[in-house]
Amino acid sequence: MINAMVTGRLKALRRTKLYDLFAAAPLIAWYGYCAAQMLPQLAQQIALLKLFVRTDPSMLPATLVFRTVSEVSTLAFLVLLVVMFTVRHIPQRATLGFRPRFAAVVGTFLSVGFLLLPQQELSYALYLVSLLLVIGGTVFAICALLVLGRSISLLPEARRLVTRGPYALVRHPLYLGEMIAVAGVALQYRSAGALLLLGLVWGFLFWRMKYEELVLFQSFPEYGAYMARTARLVPGVY
Repeated sequence: MINAMVTGRLKALRRTKLYDLFAAAPLIAWYGYCAAQMLPQLAQQIALLKLFVRTDPSMLPATLVFRTVSEVSTLAFLVLLVVMFTVRHIPQRATLGFRPRFAAVVGTFLSVGFLLLPQQELSYALYLVSLLLVIGGTVFAICALLVLGRSISLLPEARRLVTRGPYALVRHPLYLGEMIAVAGVALQYRSAGALLLLGLVWGFLFWRMKYEELVLFQSFPEYGAYMARTARLVPGVY
């Protein structure tokens, strides 16, 4: 009897916003820390941009402009993650088991491994391509995140079904943006190790998609029809 009461209260607690906020606290702290770490270097780059504009705008390096835009968009994405994880909806259903959780956690943080690799000297053109991939992927991810809003999760969970905006085109626009941005980052570390790490990051993202689709299919009757009419990542291809 006592065990049943304790179990019932624990289940009730898990359905509260306080519990969800506590569960999201490590992510909020992590993304907030990453955003704070970016601020000093970003401030220096903006000051350098202003210096070029005041002295000789014709000498302003394109790489500096694109690098600054890349870091501003990344910072905006991190801040938006902090906000959305703080105000997100309580989940209606969560996935069970070790493998979905493992895929979600490792898939989220595996890209940090690029920081352990030595950066390579790139040609001007390759460096611009890298920055454009990061900018394009991050901006697309921001658009997806703004639409996903309070339905965001790290673990495969069903909060609210979102099918508008970029989600009307593909089922996982947020992951698509992340995959493009990570490809741009990997290009800056051009090596066999970076290629292997990129493959692992993408592989875990595909794994996460499978588990997320499963829990959404179990939670929302209309999700099956949505899957039938919407590509996973690339309209008309996959």
